[in-house]
Amino acid sequence: MGEVSGGDTAWMLVATALVMVMLPGLALFYGGLVRRKNVLSTIMHSFFGLALVSVVWVLVGFSLAFGRDVTGLGLFGGADYFGFSNVGLEPHPVYGPTIPFVLFAGFQLMFAAITPALITGAYAERKRFASFVIFTVLWSVLVYSPIAHWVWAADGWLYRLGALDFAGGTVVHAASGVSALVVALAIGRRVANGDRMEPHDIPMTVLGAGLLWFGWFGFNAGSALTAGGLAANALVVTNTAAGAATISWVLVSYAHRRKVSVLGAACGAVAGLVAITPASGFVTPGGAIVIGLFAGSLCYAATLLRERIRIDDALDVFAVHGVGGIFGAVATGVFATTAINAFPGLVDGNAGQVATQAVAVGATIAYAAIATFGIVRLVDFLLGLRVPADEEEVGLDLAVHGEVAYQS
Repeated sequence: MGEVSGGDTAWMLVATALVMVMLPGLALFYGGLVRRKNVLSTIMHSFFGLALVSVVWVLVGFSLAFGRDVTGLGLFGGADYFGFSNVGLEPHPVYGPTIPFVLFAGFQLMFAAITPALITGAYAERKRFASFVIFTVLWSVLVYSPIAHWVWAADGWLYRLGALDFAGGTVVHAASGVSALVVALAIGRRVANGDRMEPHDIPMTVLGAGLLWFGWFGFNAGSALTAGGLAANALVVTNTAAGAATISWVLVSYAHRRKVSVLGAACGAVAGLVAITPASGFVTPGGAIVIGLFAGSLCYAATLLRERIRIDDALDVFAVHGVGGIFGAVATGVFATTAINAFPGLVDGNAGQVATQAVAVGATIAYAAIATFGIVRLVDFLLGLRVPADEEEVGLDLAVHGEVAYQS
């Protein structure tokens, strides 16, 4: 058993807090994108989701994700840590050998909390609140925790296969993005009744993007679990990819629409942050630039495709998080280099890593889609997914919460 390092512990406390800041950042990012009659309901999804998952993770989620595998196949953990039993103040030999085990569990909690919150953008402005609650609990336990076990647990099957995911390209972004697409298809398009489906407050969205960018330093650099050089590199490549993707999205959208979009800059930054997430512990700043440039362009193209095929993924969760996470996971297999970490990718002559990444992506997509479809059907059967049409017309802020964001 290792000894607790004060420096590493201090850094991980800060990193955990930084990831928590991403929840209000996401609330503002999403809140500005919806119509003003639904801004409170959209913010509530992120805020209340944090509360829900905070309890679920302590009770069962962490144990299913990081407990000793009980299947023999690396599929999910057992009851070792139910209720945070055996999650103490001493380091764990595998999961953060220089920090308290309870701090590692708390850091992972913030990942578990933000992932289902990302999905809420797909069904914004039309989902029943009770259905959101049940969906979030079930998805966290049945989808997030098992995939986290596959990829990050020492006995998870994708971990043993050699899949690389430093901070959640598959576990967080591909899983949430694909699930968002499934929910959007299941719940159907919003009732417009002449409304223009446009953001009501772009400055709010840009502020949210800025908070996400800030919090992402904890998300990625914190995944090093130490305060050393690996964390420093992860922070730098995170910032670099976000910048490159912002430039890419703005340039491509300008070529398409002949306008310099402020909203596009915010979305581009998030796309770059998503794409670099799995690669942040494995690539150089040069690799981060390439990943960011491609991510901005690909995610922008995905939003155009979504508009063309008329799927009402209200806030483009799949286009940004799904496409960005999938691309970033595969790109990790290309740009991973032993100059940063001990895992070579294609640039170091290991073409097999790309294939391994593709397996991880494919498994994540398949399981997330199938499991989410089952959860959606169950919730629809029990409670119904959508609010009544008259409540959707009035807006969920007033109809569901009895409050309004703006008095005039």
